Amino acid sequence: MSTPEIPLPPNDPAEPAADSTGNAAPASAASEASLAELAVPEDLRAPWSWVDLLFFVLFSLASSVVLTWGVALGALIWFGVRPWDIDKSVGTKATILVVSQGLWSAASLLYLFAVVRMRHSGPFWRTIGWRKLHPRNMTPAAATLVYVLGGVALAVAIQIASLLVGKKTSLPIEELFRDRRSVMLLMALGILVAPLVEETIFRGYIYPVVARRFGVVTGIVATGALFGMAHAVQLWGGWGQIALLIIVGVVLTYVRARTGTVLASYFFHLGYNTILFAGFYFATGGLHHLPGSS
Repeated sequence: MSTPEIPLPPNDPAEPAADSTGNAAPASAASEASLAELAVPEDLRAPWSWVDLLFFVLFSLASSVVLTWGVALGALIWFGVRPWDIDKSVGTKATILVVSQGLWSAASLLYLFAVVRMRHSGPFWRTIGWRKLHPRNMTPAAATLVYVLGGVALAVAIQIASLLVGKKTSLPIEELFRDRRSVMLLMALGILVAPLVEETIFRGYIYPVVARRFGVVTGIVATGALFGMAHAVQLWGGWGQIALLIIVGVVLTYVRARTGTVLASYFFHLGYNTILFAGFYFATGGLHHLPGSS
């Protein structure tokens, strides 16, 4: 990504303006702040801070619990599903999890929208990192295809690595792949919602703050690690799978850092998730031969 031209401030800091006594006047704090801001790459100039990230984490944890219990309460009121019966039906459990996750995703985007608009008057999506693709030596359409296919290749590589790593126990998420309805709900969530929301949160909201403070390399690794650990509950016990998902997070963040836009990592993520679910769909004969199903 080409470096944008940085305009000089009104007074060249190399030659400070003289005051009424003829002595050079010190540069103002505002001018120094402006220069410091201009020294930061454009895609890292996020108007939010570490405090904002902390509040978002607290909001995420609290809203996740509240919404999950809220959906469970709604299932009890409208459908008579008692809380202690939820684990007895994979389809019911998956429905509650997917609905609560969908509501959490919407709530998180609304929260980020409010925070960003309070900090900056510009367009929300561009401010949070969703900029247009400006690839070199190819059209945006061709670049989009390259990123999607890159996600497909990453998914294949991770699947092969997962077979080599193996696992000593069944993973919590595997239970949800034993019921046709739950798989279809997970497919919709994983393809239509997860790439959009996760890229906005991790590559759009978290990465700029970490990279601006500790550098791009640390930002890529740290954001990738957070992405992998955020899925640890689904993969608990499969430490090799969690490590592989951290690698996925690092690759996605690298794509975001290399291109300067969340749009590129979104297409990468979309290709990754789509091929995983497509592979599962065809491997199970259109979801007619699910593992563990009678």
